[in-house]
Amino acid sequence: MQYQAKMVKELRTWQKSVTRKPDLFDRLSKRMQVKMNSYIPEKIHRGITKVIKQMVRGVLFGATHASPKHRAYASFDAVEIAVEEKIKNYRRAASLEGGLTGAAGFFLGLADFPILLSMKFKMLFDIAVLYGHDIKDYKERVFLLHIFQLAFSSQQHRKEVYVQMVDWKEESKKLPDDIHQFDWRNFQQEYRDYIDLAKMAQLIPGIGAVVGLIVNYRLVNKLGKTAMNAYRMRWAEENIPGFVSY
Repeated sequence: MQYQAKMVKELRTWQKSVTRKPDLFDRLSKRMQVKMNSYIPEKIHRGITKVIKQMVRGVLFGATHASPKHRAYASFDAVEIAVEEKIKNYRRAASLEGGLTGAAGFFLGLADFPILLSMKFKMLFDIAVLYGHDIKDYKERVFLLHIFQLAFSSQQHRKEVYVQMVDWKEESKKLPDDIHQFDWRNFQQEYRDYIDLAKMAQLIPGIGAVVGLIVNYRLVNKLGKTAMNAYRMRWAEENIPGFVSY
């Protein structure tokens, strides 16, 4: 019970952070990103959307075999200890990968994007399984896409995604049967806007290795913590009487 109270307190703090209203900095950043995107020809936007859609779908819907089987844990806090260890391992691997590709120069630095993307989703697979969810289920994979957006989006979009995740047991019944109906354009644009500046700095000779090491560490850590709280929310909704997400 002591761990549960601590977990709920942390969850409530996280919920407040993702549902807060965008502040002045958030609004200015979003306005600037929208303006910059308006200068990019529509043909390029469509091309980028198609590439990221195919890349994410390939990772998300083509790697069932790569995830471990679920094992039973004695308690919820034991599950979370295992999740923390998993995040730490991926964080270390992503940091090393970012440092190596950043040090290797411009062209290999570009390869960091698909490598890191694959690593992030593999971590999400592993975390989902640790919390007892079957990622062979199409709806569970869509939930992973929501987690990804929640971690790497503007504050305004983050609030919209969060609403779609509350009471997932019921919300998932509303999902379309075709993954093509997912809003891929918004997905890739929010993700690009979120990481563009940091990842572009990784391509700069001389500082790429340091930037890659730090940025990858932070991105993977943020995604891992977001996933933890998203699954905590689902667990609390289903196991704590009277718990209501807001």
